[in-house]
Formats: sequence, structure tokens, C-alpha cells
Amino acid sequence: MNPLDIVGICGSLRAASINRMALKLAGEVMPEGMHLDPVDLRDIPIFDGDVLAKGFPASVVALRERIRRADGVLIATPEYNFSIPGMLKNALDWVSRGEDQPFALKPVAILSASPGPLGGARVQYDLRKVMLFMNAQVLAKPEVFIGGAAAKFGVGGECTDETTRKFARDQMASFHKWIQAVKRMTTDAG
Repeated sequence: MNPLDIVGICGSLRAASINRMALKLAGEVMPEGMHLDPVDLRDIPIFDGDVLAKGFPASVVALRERIRRADGVLIATPEYNFSIPGMLKNALDWVSRGEDQPFALKPVAILSASPGPLGGARVQYDLRKVMLFMNAQVLAKPEVFIGGAAAKFGVGGECTDETTRKFARDQMASFHKWIQAVKRMTTDAG
């Protein structure tokens, strides 16, 4: 059996982002039978209805198709001004257009890391609302908010905090089960 194909999306473009480190951590602690493939959002243009009227840009087509082929999507994102980073929201706005929106019934897990004590809790609640509108099947629990994240990752990006590793491991184990449950639900309903 092929491993579950998980698309990883980081809500920060920075190479040394703590959310990129958290995404990497999730990939490391995924149960056997899952594989994380991070995507890069740098080539996604600013959403423009005039551009959309002429067709999706190639980078958006590629992202939409990559999400469509995946068994699930894992999003690790910082919180910008109490909400979703503009670059991530922009990519989601592009992907959501069209009748064939690839997030429909797609299993999604969300985690966030922040230097602050809340670990990005507010961004997750806003992101969950957006994903709900897109009809994604978002894993409800366990939630992972990595507060004080700068002290939990080493210079090379490795997680140095065993409690954080356990939270990520538990979420990925639940995500694995969630993907299987959503597949069963959509197969039975179809």
C-alpha cells in the first residue's frame, strides 16, 4: 500500500520560520504510512479577478492539482496581526475558485508556532472558518499551538522540546486516522 500523500503548506515564506520548523517536525513524527511533501507558495500571484477571468496562472494550476492529488493537507502557519498571513490567505483564495475546488472534502490538519505564549491560537480559529467555507474536513483535535516556540527549536531547525514532539506526534497519529475516516465517509456517501 502506498503511503498517504500529505501536502505541507507553510504560512510563512521565511526559510528559518519557526512554522517551517514545526512543519518539518510534523513530517518527522508522522506515523509509518504517511509522507509529507512541502509546497512553496512563492510563485502564487496576488489574487486578481481580471487575471482569473483569463484563466488560472500556471503556479495556481499546479498548486490546485497538487492539493487535489493529495490524501491530506497539513498547514503550519504563524499568526499575523491576530489572523491569517496575507500570503497564505491569498493562496487559499486562488485555490478556492472554480466549481472543482480541490479542498472540498479534503482532510486538513492545522498547527501553529509563535514566539508568544498563545502559539498562534487566533490564526487557527480564523483559518478553520476559511477551511469550513471551502468544505475541507479539518481535524478538530488534538490542536497544536506551539507557544514560546523560539526556545523549542535548535539552530538547525530541530525540535529540542520533547513535549512539543509528543503534541505533534499525537496530532499526526490522529490525522492519519482522520484521513482514513474521511475516505470511508466519502466512499460510503458516493
